[in-house]
Amino acid sequence: MLDRWTMPLIQRPLRRIAQTLLNKHITPDQVTLSAFALGITALPLLAWEQYGLALLVIVLNRLGDGIDGALARLAGRASDAGGFLDIGLDFVFYAAVVLGFALANPGQNALAAALLLFAFIGTGTSFLAFAIAAKHQSIERPHFPNKAFYYLEGLTEGTETVMALVIFCLFPEHFSILAILFSIACLTTTATRLWGGYWTLRRHESANIADADG
Repeated sequence: MLDRWTMPLIQRPLRRIAQTLLNKHITPDQVTLSAFALGITALPLLAWEQYGLALLVIVLNRLGDGIDGALARLAGRASDAGGFLDIGLDFVFYAAVVLGFALANPGQNALAAALLLFAFIGTGTSFLAFAIAAKHQSIERPHFPNKAFYYLEGLTEGTETVMALVIFCLFPEHFSILAILFSIACLTTTATRLWGGYWTLRRHESANIADADG
């Protein structure tokens, strides 16, 4: 929901960092893998209840996630392969953070963490399934031209997810209720994406058929 406003704001600083990395001959995939390697350490840090350090690596991971795309565009190396690697590792990272909270306090957090992972499955699959169909039908990306995949909007997007992870780390004693609330938002996103994606594709298919008949 917030990505359409936050993404334009962060593009300029991301390009500056990306330009420095480009000058040092660092590749986008190297940034993607490095950011993931750093971010995945949030899992043991959370399990050990080192919430401050976990928050730091989460923020650095998300920073790297923005830099790799900016670097790819500057270098003229934006590709489906890089986009696939980026989004795949993103979902693994998100799940690892949730698992970390479950391990930190299984008795209190495990059920809420399981619900949030269930909700993440919905947002992730609706996002990627629509991206496949949109790519096949050459549907444009009106609000998110810098994304490697067609970005179907929803109540919970990248900005909201990062905010949720940060809040989890700041208030770990309230993870259970916070995770349940965010799960509800994610499930709402899944429902709206499935509905909106279905009708978007139906309208596009109908328009193609009408053009072909005309």
